Formats: sequence, C-alpha cells, structure tokens
Amino acid sequence: MSKKSVVSAIVNPVGSMRVLSSREVSRLQDTSKTGLHRLFRRCALAVLSCEKEGDNAEALLLDYQDFDISIVQEHRGLKLELLNAPANAFVGGKLILGVRENLFSVLRDILYVSSHITDDPRFDTNRSTDITHLTFEILRNANAFIIKQPPNIVVCWGGHSISREEYEYTKTVGYQLGLRYMDICTGCGPGAMKGPMKGGYIGHAKQRVSKGRFIGLTEPGIIAAESPNPIVNELVILPDIEKRLEAFVRLGHGIVVFPGGPGTCEEILYILGILLHPKNKDIPLPLVFTGPASAQAYFEQIDHFIGQTLGEKARKRYKIIIDNPVEVARTMRTGLEKVTRFRRKHGDAYYFNWLLEIDREFQSPFEPTHENMANLELSLDMPTHLLAANIRRLMSGIVSGNIKEDGVKAIRKHGPYQITGDPELMQYMDKLLESFVKQCRMKLPGSEYKPCYQIVK
Repeated sequence: MSKKSVVSAIVNPVGSMRVLSSREVSRLQDTSKTGLHRLFRRCALAVLSCEKEGDNAEALLLDYQDFDISIVQEHRGLKLELLNAPANAFVGGKLILGVRENLFSVLRDILYVSSHITDDPRFDTNRSTDITHLTFEILRNANAFIIKQPPNIVVCWGGHSISREEYEYTKTVGYQLGLRYMDICTGCGPGAMKGPMKGGYIGHAKQRVSKGRFIGLTEPGIIAAESPNPIVNELVILPDIEKRLEAFVRLGHGIVVFPGGPGTCEEILYILGILLHPKNKDIPLPLVFTGPASAQAYFEQIDHFIGQTLGEKARKRYKIIIDNPVEVARTMRTGLEKVTRFRRKHGDAYYFNWLLEIDREFQSPFEPTHENMANLELSLDMPTHLLAANIRRLMSGIVSGNIKEDGVKAIRKHGPYQITGDPELMQYMDKLLESFVKQCRMKLPGSEYKPCYQIVK
C-alpha cells in the first residue's frame, strides 16, 4: 500500500461552534463504545477527503488509520487539532476554507444530535410527529431555513457510480436550474450528487447570484463512502438514512432523479410511497426522472418496475424527460410556482413542508442485519405504501452491504443477505438488480463487484 501524503495542523473555528462545554469536549474525546470520538473522527476524515475518488469507507479508514482529531480548549475558545490528515485538504499549509466550514458542520451536528436530541425526553421516536420535529430541529440548528424566500430548492438524486456521459448531463441540468435561480440540494457525494452542484454554480455565476445554496444532506453511515464534494457550502449530517430522506422532502420543493443504483431506487420508492398516501394526493411536489439519451432504457426499466409493483397511480406522480436539460429546468420552475401558490393558500411554510404526511413505516430506522433483511415482507398483495416501504428497506440494506463500513463487515462475516418474497415480485427484483450490476451501478468501476445479496427463489 502506497504511503499517503498527510498534514498535521491546528484549525481555527468558523460558524457558530466557537466554544464548547467541558461535558461536550469529554464526549467528543471519549473513545469508548458510547463516546462520540469514533463517530467524530470518521465524519471528519470523510470531509477532509472530499477530493478522493472511491466509495469504500473501510479502505478510507485503513488508508488513514493514523489520522486523529482532538479538541484544543483555550481561553479565547476552541480549536481543532488534526493529526495525519489528508494533504489534499490543504493549500499552502492551510486548510481549504470550504473544507474547514464543513468540518465544523460535522462538529455542530454530532454534538446537537447527541446533546439535545438523543438524550431529550421530549422526543418519542415511536411517534411520527416527534420524528418530524426532530428532523426540523436538526435543520433549524444548522441554519438551513431561509424564512421569506419563495420555494426554489431542487433536490437532485442519482447514483455515485455513473458514466461520464451521465455525469456531464447532470452538470448541464444543474446549469439550467442555476440559470433560473434555483438552489441545489443533494446527498453531497460524487457522481450525480456533485454534477448538478457544479453546473448550478456556473449558472449562478452567470446570473451574478452571490449567495447560491448548495446543500448536502448526509448521515454517518454513508459519509465516509460518499465524502462531501467540494461544491457543498451547507452540510448537514442527519442521524440516519430515514431522517436524511425526510429532510430532503421537507426542505426541498421539487425533485430531479438521475440514473443510479439501489440507493437511487431507495429514494424513488421513498418519495413515491409518501406521495401515494391519500392525505398527500393534492400536495404538489414536482418529480422528474431524467438522463441522457443513453439512459432511456434505464428509466424505461425503472418505470416498468414501478408499474409492476406500485401500479399506475405511482407512475402518474412523476414525469420522464430524456436528453432535454432545458425542459427539465422549465418543468421544475413551473412546478415550484405551483408549490408557492399551494403553500401560500394553505398557510404552510416555504422553508419546511409541514403538510406532507409521512407514516412511521418511512421514518423508523431500519437496521440491515441478515435477520432483518431475511424477514422483510415482500408481497404484491401488501398495501401499496407498505410494499414501497419494505422495498425501500431492501434497497437500503443493499447500499449498506455495498459501501457502508458496518454492512461490508457483516457481509464478509456472514455472507450475502438472503432475500425472499412473492415469487413474481422476486423475479421483478432480480431483473432490476441484475441490470444495476451489469451497468456498474452498484460500485465505482475498477473493481469486481461481488453481490451482497442473494435472491432465494
């Protein structure tokens, strides 16, 4: 293994995290299982590795196993001490400003969730409304809300492992969105999460938008595998994938979906499952699937799978636009105007979609153990929204087994997940997942993909 270039440095704070209590410092430096140091170190390393190409969290931690981060308390406030940090995060011996901002966002969110959410008796995670309020408070603490600004945040979903042609297409779509003054929110990683931000940044520059927002929403389990890309200027770390997904649909005003793998499929199933709820049938939320001409077959297959599993009602909630970035941007702009009128009429906030009904099936954290994956109920006879919730959980487990540190270790120890269910549904599922494998959408190209799942027929 080649020796990595590293730098050690003392970093001054930015943003609101300038002072910490002695209790907070103790928790951040506690290396026990219940302490926060392991989580803080892992997320900090991911932010410092924003220029890396890869999706292997375990490999990143191994490459920089000598990396460490600690708190330096002084009479004027706090500083962070970085030991053996990735050299690419520095220029002229100083930490890149955007990286430094995101590093202190990590500190902010980890401490807030630990100190004010996890131990707060006001939040009952068995209640749907409490989970929504929890998500709201994390976003509010991160200053993610601009109160009087009309809806203009477009969430962009898509795979981290996409072709160069697909990546360039995401940039062009982002550029057209930026020209129309729309802000971009993604999962903050590479591929279809980076492209729209890069294009949107250029669009904003041409329109002289000086305070464009490029919001990255992530969670601790995936951040090391999908490090925040350098364009992100607002990073928020949610506690788990379910709250991350809820943050997307509560904070965003429209959604564009690019080609991707199981993670993108998880996101599609999440939003469709929510939009199929009877209470949400009149709530406008523009949803567009798009890609270059070469991605047409991909979206036809996704569309066919949705029709087979969730039915025609689900297919009516989105629009497929192929190889036309301008039309995507126009559709989003028209959709956001409808969202603005609806929220004004119903007194809903511009900055947080309170009216959207989200069942606990879409909010409860799913731990993708081998037992839980094997016990997932997967039947075409299930109510549509429950089927969508369980297929989403299945896709979430596959993402974990592909790239998340704990999931990769579990697969190595126990072998692939065993997936069982309705034979007809399993046939649809097998065909879809096999297409992801053939198109290199499970992992970044360059290494042989060994499936982390097995469809039991």
